[in-house]
Amino acid sequence: MPNSKFVSVITQCYQQLSPNGRKIANYLQQNPLDVLNMSVSEIAQITHTSKATVSRFFRQLGYANHQDVKDELRSARQNGYPIGESHQNNDYITQELQRIRQTWDNVDPNDINELIESITQSSRVTLIGFRNSYPVALHFRQQLLQVRGKVRLLPNPGQTLGEELEDIAEDELVIIVAFRRRPKIVKHLIEKIPTQQLVLMADPSAQIYQDQVKQLFICQLGQELPLDSYSAPMSVISVVCNQILNSDSHNGKDRIKAISKLYKDLDELE
Repeated sequence: MPNSKFVSVITQCYQQLSPNGRKIANYLQQNPLDVLNMSVSEIAQITHTSKATVSRFFRQLGYANHQDVKDELRSARQNGYPIGESHQNNDYITQELQRIRQTWDNVDPNDINELIESITQSSRVTLIGFRNSYPVALHFRQQLLQVRGKVRLLPNPGQTLGEELEDIAEDELVIIVAFRRRPKIVKHLIEKIPTQQLVLMADPSAQIYQDQVKQLFICQLGQELPLDSYSAPMSVISVVCNQILNSDSHNGKDRIKAISKLYKDLDELE
């Protein structure tokens, strides 16, 4: 399903928004129907901003006011555009599916193909993750190791990154997994790693780095619950690794067979 014009405009203007404007953008990108159901003051309350900030946000997107956005969305609905609906907090499965669907609505298949090409042709793939992003990066590494060699995960426990960054080759791919509440070092890493070698997987707040990376994959984590959900990024990782494995131009299946033989020889698995 394609994006609505409203959500697309937010994406295009994201980097020019103020920090509070980005809070509103992050919420409305995931919940565009709330523009119809909520007042300016209610949007301000749920995004912890002010009525003036919300009104200014709509003007920055090129709309006259809140009503102008509502009229556009109502027109889209009348023309049959399928805008997602809000759900109760106890409808977890629906919310999980919505997060995954919203994520894939914004992923161009050509971008997936480009990422797969970068992964398969690079001399080495380096994955970097901190805090809650670290286990996602770890999972990505484990999946990639099934289909190609020379995949590493940083940072190593108790180690600094300077030595590792100095060791990045010109034909190496670096994938930073950086979901919200990122440590400040992520910004410095993005500035230091060459743009043409850098892929970023993150939540909508990372759209500020759009021009500093080769590819940016935005994954929706949800905002209706206290703790984030990582079903969407796990879905992206699954699709990427499975497509590499199924590619006729890659020897991933031979690697799987070799690894399976080692499992048996080492008696590692039940």
